Amino acid sequence: MRCLHLIGLVACSSMIANCVGSRRPSLAAAPQIEMPAEAARPCSIYRLPVYPRVADLEVGFAVRGAELVACDGARSLAVDTHAAEHQLEAAQQKARSREHRWWKVW
Repeated sequence: MRCLHLIGLVACSSMIANCVGSRRPSLAAAPQIEMPAEAARPCSIYRLPVYPRVADLEVGFAVRGAELVACDGARSLAVDTHAAEHQLEAAQQKARSREHRWWKVW
């Protein structure tokens, strides 16, 4: 009886020792897309002078409209970059889940 206990103890300890020595597979870092500088820069909006004239109002409407279009383009660029990065992360995670199935031995 004691012999079986000793054999079982040796078998279990050798299995544990083999598992401790093995390393987990390293996962690749998620892809990163660099945010364009235009998207990171804050938008500037034209402000009227303290005592505006009619010409200041006309210039202000034109300049502010152009600045809003540029700001919306930069925001759209930032949103597209963010969405593309999430798509890359999802694709990598899907490929990683296909690689590591529990029924694969090697």
